[in-house]
Amino acid sequence: MKERIEIIEGDITKLKVDAIVNAANRSLLGGGGVDGAIHRAAGPGLLEECRKLGGCETGQAKITKGYNLPAKFVIHTVGPIWSGGNHNEDKLLSDCYLNSLKLAAGNKIRTIAFPSISTGAYRFPFERATRLAIQTTLDFLNNNQIPEKVIFCCFGKEAYEKYLEIFNELCKE
Repeated sequence: MKERIEIIEGDITKLKVDAIVNAANRSLLGGGGVDGAIHRAAGPGLLEECRKLGGCETGQAKITKGYNLPAKFVIHTVGPIWSGGNHNEDKLLSDCYLNSLKLAAGNKIRTIAFPSISTGAYRFPFERATRLAIQTTLDFLNNNQIPEKVIFCCFGKEAYEKYLEIFNELCKE
């Protein structure tokens, strides 16, 4: 599985992949963090297309063109806001990754890059979110040929190192 998953530190808006995943809010109309950066880099066409989608529910995913991004597509998913862990947050976050991967497979997207969903303003505990992201992806890739490559694009060295640590741990199991 190590050949199909890559962990990098960098700017997701600069990646030359088939699709990047946007950690969006329910309106899909842009916001802060990764969401704002993707909207700024993609240009006004992305916002225009997102207006036609009617938003997105938590855990679900929708796809648009990439516009001015190097990526051909953007898959928008809405992560859960952390509320202590007793409000289905784990399942909803896992669904973000699963539904994004299903959408990628359905659109024959061979390479996809994920940010760390829900760990910024939505306050999902980073290590817990990372473990869910990687395990959900491993489970999906074990049963699907597409996407061929999944990249976890980390913001900062600390995030990168934690992703690598958890990935190596989960691949031993």
